[in-house]
Amino acid sequence: MGDQEADIARIEETARSLGRIRDTFAERANPAEGYGVDDLGSDKILDAFDTFADNWKIHRRQLTEELEKLHGITKSAAQSYEGLDHELAEALRRTDQEQPKGAGR
Repeated sequence: MGDQEADIARIEETARSLGRIRDTFAERANPAEGYGVDDLGSDKILDAFDTFADNWKIHRRQLTEELEKLHGITKSAAQSYEGLDHELAEALRRTDQEQPKGAGR
């Protein structure tokens, strides 16, 4: 059996970061909102911004959903590793307590 190590703190930080990114995407307003013909100088450009706004809503929603999934996966992974680490430590402590003092390992 090979030695493997999981950086639980890094996994937890990744989960928190993904949560913050997800929240930012979910709350971010349409970047094209508020512009008119006077601002952009052309109906064509305004139409392009409107098309972008429609696409942005769709893609932002999709990205937010994917970020939510990744957040959940990394959060669950950190919790699982932490729980496994705790269980292993407890098992090792019990084994140490059960062995007579001075017994070789």
